[in-house]
Amino acid sequence: MSTRTLLSRLGQKLREFQSARAGNVALTFALATLPIIGAVGAAVDYSHANSVKAALQSALDSTALMISKESTTDTAQQLQDDATKYFNAMFTRPEAKNVTITATYSTTGGSSVIINGSVDVPTSFMGIMGYNSIPVSSSATAKWGSTRLRVALVLDNTGSMADSGKIGALKTATNNLLTQLQGAATTDGDVYVSIIPFSKDVRVDATGYSTSWDSWIQWDDGTDSSWDGTNGVCSKSGYSPRSRCTAQSVCSISGNNSQSSCTSAGTCSISGNNSQSSCTSAGTCSLSGYSSQNSCTSAGVCSNAGETSQSSCTGNKACSNPQYTSKNRCTSHGGTWGFGTWRSTPGTWTAGVWTPGVWSAATWTPNAHTTWNGCITDRGNNSGPVSDYDRLVTEPTTSIAATLFPAEQFSSCAQAMMGLSYDWSAMTTEVSNMQPNGSTNQPIGLVWGWQSLTGGGPLTAPALDPNYQYQQAIILLSDGLNTQDRWYGDGSSLGTSDDAKIDSRMYDSSGNGTCANIKAAGITIYTIQVNTGGDPTSTLLQNCASSSDKFFLLTSASEIVTTFNAIGTNLTKLRVAK
Repeated sequence: MSTRTLLSRLGQKLREFQSARAGNVALTFALATLPIIGAVGAAVDYSHANSVKAALQSALDSTALMISKESTTDTAQQLQDDATKYFNAMFTRPEAKNVTITATYSTTGGSSVIINGSVDVPTSFMGIMGYNSIPVSSSATAKWGSTRLRVALVLDNTGSMADSGKIGALKTATNNLLTQLQGAATTDGDVYVSIIPFSKDVRVDATGYSTSWDSWIQWDDGTDSSWDGTNGVCSKSGYSPRSRCTAQSVCSISGNNSQSSCTSAGTCSISGNNSQSSCTSAGTCSLSGYSSQNSCTSAGVCSNAGETSQSSCTGNKACSNPQYTSKNRCTSHGGTWGFGTWRSTPGTWTAGVWTPGVWSAATWTPNAHTTWNGCITDRGNNSGPVSDYDRLVTEPTTSIAATLFPAEQFSSCAQAMMGLSYDWSAMTTEVSNMQPNGSTNQPIGLVWGWQSLTGGGPLTAPALDPNYQYQQAIILLSDGLNTQDRWYGDGSSLGTSDDAKIDSRMYDSSGNGTCANIKAAGITIYTIQVNTGGDPTSTLLQNCASSSDKFFLLTSASEIVTTFNAIGTNLTKLRVAK
């Protein structure tokens, strides 16, 4: 049907309506149009109000994000004023009346900014029914503190990191990452970071030997591999460790290196007597001037001063004044002539004592524990790993020796680990002090990164607050392949069967190991291989990462900086919660 035909018919009906004389028809028609017009008008007004509400919501969302950047430092009034300013700049609906917004900052259950807004939208049609405006309200929440972050930085400090500018780039990258993580924290405790430098061993605070956890350190299990068995002094110079020392024998008299010469040698209590016979026949008198036992024990004093023996004293007459030798001269000069009187004063004769040489085993004296440098090696026993304690964070106990943290005086040990902290200045100092040295043992660094997140032993971890969700991550960076741990490897050769054994402690062909245990605990693992020397790509680090996008293969030191920045950005994303 054409438009012309429709118009013609409409005109005809209007003419018929005009000529109609039944009055109630017009009245009924007029009344019927009122609800129709009202319904159509309400639809138009509500559609308009919804459009305004969409604009209101968009402006509130944007305002919440803008305000979140300054909410922790603004006063309540500053927060309100800035929220109003940002909202007015983005909400461009001049028809809206009675615009009201409120801004609130809260730390309950995490840091958040809540922006509530309301406006009145004037109606165009609903006014005839008594509704001059439609109230519209909405809210937006920017929430960024309900998830807290804990990150363990497991950083290769081995000797090869000195090449190609790697250690310098690592320090720069790590300090930049710390700045990113600090910026993501609204309040203390929002972000915790631990730093685990590693080589073949890790290091703890050496003063720990006297703290409550010193019994956990395997100071001495009676073997050479224990700290006491390796660090000490042998009574026979030049022999260590303990077993080699105690296998030696020594003579109590220096210079006698065989048992026969030792036992035939000896020392005399009287100097100058170098044989047993001369020693025992020699002696000393308690009275001076007597060199024989007989003269010593028969010594005395005569009343006649000129007589020196008892027989001559009592058998000969003499003058009491020894300068006169005749009776006449003696008596004429006041002396007494006659037999002398002997007063016995015998001396004591001490014979020489011969002490023969003693042939005995050498003795080992451990060094004082205060000389320990803080290095800790893999958990287990001397022959190898035990019950996977080296791949777990089992609480150490003195009743199970393999759970203890064995001390080792490793000269190339990295600097001391730093447990979870938000002391950003101290962490920067920790990173700046890192020095490359030693061989590569990624498994011990990784398990201690995990240990730092859970606590136990020398590292403590603050308890998790049930009001928060926690994201935990380990970032493991290494520039090489494993070459040495407590049991396997020599620290230099690559690709040996021993290296494969070290790798298996971290990840084995059946999917077990430290990496799998950490993932099962809900911790995300990022792995980074800095391959500037043309080594093979580390399958171990690829498999250890939580997903393929969390493994990074770098071929230059400068890429460490950009990679850490990318990981930091991923960890610190701000999200709009509602």
